[in-house]
Amino acid sequence: MTGPPAGTPCWDPAELPPHPQLHGVVTADVAVVGAGLAGLSCAYHLAERAPGLDIAVVDAEHPAAGASGRGTGLLGPRAGPAVDRAVHRFGPQTARRMHRASERAVHNVLDLCARLDVPCGLRTGEQLMATRSSAGLVALARQARACRQLGLDVPVLTASGIRDRVGVPFRAALLHRPAATLDPAALTCALARACADKGVRFYGRSPLLALRPGDLVGPELVLPYGRLHAGHAVLAVNSAARALDLPVGTILPLEVYAVATEPLSAPAYEALGGHAGHSVVDAVPMAPYFRLLPDRGLVAGGGTATFPAGLGAPRLQSLRERAWVRLESWLRSLHPDLARVRVTHRWSGRIGMTGDDLPVVGPVHGVPDVWYIGGCCGHGLALSVAHGAHVAAALLGEPEPGEPLPWHRSRAPRLPVSGPAGPLLRAYVDVLGRVARRAC
Repeated sequence: MTGPPAGTPCWDPAELPPHPQLHGVVTADVAVVGAGLAGLSCAYHLAERAPGLDIAVVDAEHPAAGASGRGTGLLGPRAGPAVDRAVHRFGPQTARRMHRASERAVHNVLDLCARLDVPCGLRTGEQLMATRSSAGLVALARQARACRQLGLDVPVLTASGIRDRVGVPFRAALLHRPAATLDPAALTCALARACADKGVRFYGRSPLLALRPGDLVGPELVLPYGRLHAGHAVLAVNSAARALDLPVGTILPLEVYAVATEPLSAPAYEALGGHAGHSVVDAVPMAPYFRLLPDRGLVAGGGTATFPAGLGAPRLQSLRERAWVRLESWLRSLHPDLARVRVTHRWSGRIGMTGDDLPVVGPVHGVPDVWYIGGCCGHGLALSVAHGAHVAAALLGEPEPGEPLPWHRSRAPRLPVSGPAGPLLRAYVDVLGRVARRAC
């Protein structure tokens, strides 16, 4: 056992709807397992489009307890592999549709924030995919060429164009928009309250133990102190699919890290783009990134990832401490005024990765009336909301027009994660992290 992620995010606790533990035998038209953004988006869109539907949301803890409440709040239009690799794998037409879908996903989150009228520190701005390394320049050049060929609005910024926005000596960048930053826990909790207002029932501290065909219509969900019989079930459980032995391929759990600081000095805040709400993501995979908070604090994430399966608690905590120290060191390199800034929060979260960088959103093979959502590969803030809406539409018989996107599928590739392959996979993830840190 590796236990839950560690540390305390910088987001303030938000009000939650009542979520008693599930006891006895309960029924629902639709059971949603997982009270993160994906599950709550599905429940919200179902309740909005079909007001008479009986919907129950079940979570092992409570809404926003998982990745949706422990993220860093970057909202940007990217999904799946880099656009040049998407062209190579799927062809230009599909690669363009993939990027357009990710742009719509960002707009959908912005629309949802406006609809919920939630004070989540939302700041619309630009997201810079920038680099200070030769490897990053090569990656950006390939992506820029692909974006031009596809007619996508992703401009290239030179060093001077970057300096006009962010006072860090990056060599080049791609400018992604629409983009924004926000408090992910506040948004998730507001979505939970909106679901409750529409009649959705919540059950907390009720982890799913097993899933089996029910004696009634649809699946039976086995919980510690009861059973839930549903017409349909949506499992928005991300990498917990492995523990449930779901046939959805490998959704690899990776632990990622973040830190937040006290308010910066006014000059440092302005120099790092605080006036415009920019966020900066390094072009090298797994490299660190940063964003600024409305209260003038800074959040940094990335730089290190850990495959936690099979690690004992002391070893995992040691790796966490090392990751946080590296992040602190990196953020202090961004501006001279950050040399002595105090880090006030350190935390980790779990994301779901797949072997081909694509999410999994579809019906579970061999298990009637059950859908799965997971594996957003680090782009979950926008994609989770979109995936929940997609599954809700499918359950209501309102499929999206056109060909399905590559991640509208029932399983990811299988990866060897147990036995002797586990340490090898962990070593591979560590190597990627070291490469990213050297590039920065």
